[in-house]
Amino acid sequence: MKDLSVLLYPLPEDVEKARTFGDYPRAFRLIRKYLEQPQTPACMKERLRLEEEILEWLPGSYPYTEEEALARVREEIPDFTMEELREWEDNGGADWIYISGTVHLQDRFFESMKKVYPAISERAGVISPAHAWPEETIPSIKAAGGALWHVHMRTSVRMREDQFRPGHVRAWLPVPAECENMKNVKILSASPVIRCESGSGTLSHTVFFEEDLTENRWFTVEYEYDSCVRYTELKPGTARIPENMPVHWKSPQITETPFLRALCEELKNGESDPVIIARNIYDYCTKNVTYSFMREYAALGQIPEYCAAGRKGDCGVQALLFITLCCIAGIPARWQSGLYVTPDDAGNHDWAMFYLEPYGWLFADPSFGGSGWRAGNTEKHEYYFGNLDPFRMAANLDVQCEFEPETAGLRYDPYDSQSGEIERDGEMLKKGMTERRYEVLEMTKIR
Repeated sequence: MKDLSVLLYPLPEDVEKARTFGDYPRAFRLIRKYLEQPQTPACMKERLRLEEEILEWLPGSYPYTEEEALARVREEIPDFTMEELREWEDNGGADWIYISGTVHLQDRFFESMKKVYPAISERAGVISPAHAWPEETIPSIKAAGGALWHVHMRTSVRMREDQFRPGHVRAWLPVPAECENMKNVKILSASPVIRCESGSGTLSHTVFFEEDLTENRWFTVEYEYDSCVRYTELKPGTARIPENMPVHWKSPQITETPFLRALCEELKNGESDPVIIARNIYDYCTKNVTYSFMREYAALGQIPEYCAAGRKGDCGVQALLFITLCCIAGIPARWQSGLYVTPDDAGNHDWAMFYLEPYGWLFADPSFGGSGWRAGNTEKHEYYFGNLDPFRMAANLDVQCEFEPETAGLRYDPYDSQSGEIERDGEMLKKGMTERRYEVLEMTKIR
């Protein structure tokens, strides 16, 4: 895996200016110039090579000019105006960058607006899902002290038909990891034959395929597991930070910076009780950070700073901010991610864990907690500080882990593994070049 910690290094000013303005031809020329100069330090060359890869696919995530974006919104909200669109851009509701000095909006900007802002979804005529599984299940979990569900799933990945060409293909698909909330994991079948399954000590659990393809095909794995959660009512004065468990730093993301240190001290507000400190961090992440679909994480730089400064981010961005602030406060915290799975559907999701004695590992889901806060659902907001629902498939027990076997280049998502990755003839395929499929075959409540 590439050394992603070089993202903490500053870019040369002229490269940064070209990048910010969206002048990508100039940015590539300048990067080439620095790479060819013997005076450029080796560490800066690594930073520039990584930036070169990021800039190759970053514009593709922002396909809409403002005029095109407005036309997209008007398909569902005919009376939407350009003034409204620019107001949403300014308040962080619609993500944008400059390309050749012109504003371009992210490919999922409108889907993000409909997901997060009820006023937009109502104007677009979006109907709420028939089942709100967490809201319906939280009261019974609290009453019973926990929950246990059996899950049977099939997940698949392949190249898009318009991207296929024959070649030597390697593919990785995430599978459940035996951990605090995943038990009795079994791989039931796969197609084609699995070449390698990650070992028990691996933090990013995958199955690996390797084939010489002359025609396109799906790489598929079918598995089952038990999703188990316990309910913890976390109260001030009942916990302490473990003495012999150091926090787990992971550059460039779970890293202390001057801004994050200052923010952490502000949130601690002189408090010493770790429950109150963790709760203050959770409240900041859920009450002050607005959910927003993101571009590829590698293009965000130092993600916790990005989230805290702009007060927006998706589930993983919010989770990284919570984890990093906990670590700065001395509270051990780590990443968990995979899928959010209900009897109706499944999709990618990330969340956080933190450790306090005598409770052990506890969960925090700032994304779900924040949605509860925005909806005025205080029970949901309270629940996701310390607890998790059983509607999960946890494949990753840490962030930024290499696969078994390692990939040849920079992955589509170098920090996480949720929906599968494909490498063709030594090239990792990027966004828009692959397609995924999740099938919930059975999901049964055991208790």
